[in-house]
This record gives sequence, C-alpha cells and structure tokens, in this order.
Amino acid sequence: MAHELTKKQALVRMISFGIASAAVYGAMFQNASAFAEMCARGGLYSAMPIAAVFLVSYVHGGFASNLWTALGINAKSPAKTVQATQTKRPEVRATLNA
Repeated sequence: MAHELTKKQALVRMISFGIASAAVYGAMFQNASAFAEMCARGGLYSAMPIAAVFLVSYVHGGFASNLWTALGINAKSPAKTVQATQTKRPEVRATLNA
C-alpha cells in the first residue's frame, strides 16, 4: 500500500515542486532560442525536446498532485469487489435449420 501524505507534508512538497516548476519554466523561456538552436543540431541533441517535456511533466505533475492532496482532494479508493461464485459458462451450440 502506498504511503499516505499528511496535508502538512503535501503542502511542503507542493511548495518545493512549485518552486522547481517555476524555475524550469523560467529557464526554458529565458533560454528558448539557445535551446532551439541546440535541438536543431541533430543527432542526440534531437532528443532534448522529449527530455524537456518529461522534465516539465514530472515537475508540474508533482506540484499538481501535492496541491490536490494539500487541499484534501484525494482519489476515491477502489471498491472491494466480491467475486461471484464460479458459474458454469453457457455452452455454445450451433444448429442447422434444414
């Protein structure tokens, strides 16, 4: 089972992810032209936009997740399903009407 965060822990993590998110966005917009030139070189540099998207997604997702937890909004727990007693599957019968 996953460790549940308290609202205080979520608030601290939300603030740290928020600062990191602002820093990543700021760095990207501040250096957009240099980043675009580097990505245009080709080769391994062409993977940089994908890596940047993963970085932004992780940091922003961490911020948003902890924001909801700090606000007390959590995902609904999955309902326990009761397994039905094993029933015999109906037999499939093909008939030919002549």
